[in-house]
Amino acid sequence: MSSSGKPLPLAISLGDPSGIGPEIIVRAWRQRAEAGLEPFAVVGGGEVLRAAAKLLAFDCPIAQIGSLSQASDVFDSALPVLGDQDGTYHPGAPKTAGAELALNSLEQATKLAVDGMASAVVTAPIAKKLLEEVGFQHPGQTEFLAAACGLPDNASVMMLAGPSLRTVPLTVHCPLADVAGLISTGLIATRGRIVAAALKRDFAIENPRIAVTGLNPHAGEDGKFGSEDRAIIAPAVAQLVAEGIAATGPHPADALFSPHSRSGFDVALCMYHDQALIPVKALDFDQGVNVTLGLPIIRTSPDHGTAFDIAGRGIADPGAMIAAIRMAGEMAQRRGANA
Repeated sequence: MSSSGKPLPLAISLGDPSGIGPEIIVRAWRQRAEAGLEPFAVVGGGEVLRAAAKLLAFDCPIAQIGSLSQASDVFDSALPVLGDQDGTYHPGAPKTAGAELALNSLEQATKLAVDGMASAVVTAPIAKKLLEEVGFQHPGQTEFLAAACGLPDNASVMMLAGPSLRTVPLTVHCPLADVAGLISTGLIATRGRIVAAALKRDFAIENPRIAVTGLNPHAGEDGKFGSEDRAIIAPAVAQLVAEGIAATGPHPADALFSPHSRSGFDVALCMYHDQALIPVKALDFDQGVNVTLGLPIIRTSPDHGTAFDIAGRGIADPGAMIAAIRMAGEMAQRRGANA
């Protein structure tokens, strides 16, 4: 909260300037009033954003600001941009210089949140391979944010959230062949605790219900299709229940996401990447938000990539970016109210 009692502005990282990030940021600002968005500023990329607005034929004045606190003053009439780091707009043609701009924007936006200058950070899509070429040394932005907060990788949890469903992948960017060897009772229980605490604090769910998926078909069917569900996952569920957390499972993943089953839980803790992301993207692709749980700062992001193939064509849907900005603002208000 600011000294006036109002939430601090949000900091938006530019993402890869050759992707759809600049377009969906501009579109989000254009829809700020009807979407009910809290004031935000983009960190760097003023000329990139100006070029994206021109491509879209949008009237989108850019206001260069010297401090994030100025964002609220100009937000109604112009898109605030903090800092003079900039580049050239090459939609659909990613370049090393663009990756450097994206990394600088991510680092500075995150620092604003860590230093208490921003109420949250919202990250536009990046291209991990390109970032690696300019010095990014983390599996993804979730792990980067944990490190920026001085925490180990396993302290942060990625949750995908849409209007229809929330899911958490236990393992993320690893080969499917490695998943069975990576899951453990301790890891499931630790992630379950982080998720339960975050849903209470940031989503106002007093008693979060966590449905834990099985790993194997039919959740192993009592050992017929694998031992992991019975030997690893079930004990973790029992441990969470013993701690007072409303956890159930392991559930067969093929039935858990049906309409009548989704009403029975607040979040699904899934064993691997696609088990968690496929249902969210199938149900809520244009409104899906990637939320990092377990950190002292708030971070959200649209749950999609750079989409280089459609960048610059004026067809990118801003729904997920708008949802990410709105969710970050709502989370910040809850934390401020409970501070």
